[in-house]
Amino acid sequence: MLIQPVILCGGAGTRLWPLSRELYPKQLLSFGGDATLLQATAMRLLGFDNVLDPLAVCNEAHRFLVAEQFRDAGINCSAILLEPTGRNTAPAIALAALAAREQQVDDEIVLLVLPADHLIGDVNAFHVAVEQAVELAGQGHLVTFGVPAEYPETGYGYISRGEPIGPGFAVKQFIEKPQLEQAQAYIEQGGLYWNSGMFVFSATSLLHELAVYRGDILKQVSASWDQRSSDQDFVRPDAALFESCPPDSIDYAVMEHTRQAAMVPLQAMWSDVGSWQSLWQVSDKDDDRNVLTGDVLTHDTVSSYIRAEHRIVAVAGLEQVVVVETADAVLVASMDKSQQVKEIVAMLTLAEREERLTHRKVFRPWGYYEALDHGPGFQVKRIMVNAGASLSLQKHHHRAEHWVVVSGTARVTRDDAVFELSENESTYIPLGAVHRLVNPGARPLEIIEIQSGSYLGEDDIVRFEDHYGRADQEDAANKKGNTQHD
Repeated sequence: MLIQPVILCGGAGTRLWPLSRELYPKQLLSFGGDATLLQATAMRLLGFDNVLDPLAVCNEAHRFLVAEQFRDAGINCSAILLEPTGRNTAPAIALAALAAREQQVDDEIVLLVLPADHLIGDVNAFHVAVEQAVELAGQGHLVTFGVPAEYPETGYGYISRGEPIGPGFAVKQFIEKPQLEQAQAYIEQGGLYWNSGMFVFSATSLLHELAVYRGDILKQVSASWDQRSSDQDFVRPDAALFESCPPDSIDYAVMEHTRQAAMVPLQAMWSDVGSWQSLWQVSDKDDDRNVLTGDVLTHDTVSSYIRAEHRIVAVAGLEQVVVVETADAVLVASMDKSQQVKEIVAMLTLAEREERLTHRKVFRPWGYYEALDHGPGFQVKRIMVNAGASLSLQKHHHRAEHWVVVSGTARVTRDDAVFELSENESTYIPLGAVHRLVNPGARPLEIIEIQSGSYLGEDDIVRFEDHYGRADQEDAANKKGNTQHD
């Protein structure tokens, strides 16, 4: 049997705000070591036999970031399927199963479904569990991985195991996320497992069970898949058809109903990094049981998670707290209330605050920009353009721009003129001028951009040409009455 890894890259990771943001969520971040959670998920597959290149399912807004992270890690991704909007895991996995079934020739393809935002400490134990799960999947079972419950966690669902089946067990019962008192009772009872949210099943079995229990989901996903389009690394299901698909998780849609559910125990130091407390629990700690990252000073502080991203953070006389500092936000929370960070994000959303969406540093397929300062009628950005990359040919209706080259060489298009600028040289882009910025060199181009005008929002961009297909996508979106800007 061939194994098709399916990496689910959706989700906003709101409980890890302010580090995780809607447009740069936790799966794209590193929490120890050089690899991000997404890259570590893909690299965890190295060493398997009969494993195909991973297939990713991600949000439209994250497509370039996901593709770039795969390239940076040297991972060849067979395809990146784009969800026009999040519909939970059942539609996402159904898309992957339809894509995998088209690759199937003689050997049965078994899907190994992995969320992109998990930590696994013992990769060898993970490989053993996957091999056991593949054996069960070959017998027609739909397999989940159960992590032995070690403490009363209220953020996970639980699994009660039934009779042994080969290297695993039948699933006796799936249990909803409990309140703390019930979770404590589960630990005292023993023999229960956390539901990891990772699965193994054949594409054929999954689609069959989905047809039985949620045929409405399968019908809509299939229709959107049949009307798909492709550009560059990306496969796009039909947006309107996919958006009309009922949202549901694979657990509710299939796993809690099928008679073929099985479980393989996974003893590999696993965490879904669902809160700052869960990250503290699986991180290396100092003698005071603190997890310290960045420029941090502590005195008489124990059992805490403290992270400094941009400046010194000092903490004195506290116990079991979370302190996370970024360029534009600081979180201070009690460790045992860290799940409540999602309520802070809800407040930011209600207030339409930018801090819920993105950091000051915003990544683009050509590099990134970082907001340095802003005020009435002006904004200052630092722009980094990768070697050989270029911004789109564009214009603005409401702002003019000054560009100052800090390092590297810039090739500038301004209406009919094309010219180059070196370090310490500058140019002016008048309001309404059609312009483009290109880095023709072999090292990054850094410029300072000063914007001035009546409106400085990122949606004041009219693209005419773009190497990354964004102009075409915006044109299609505009015809439907939407606008997409990235």
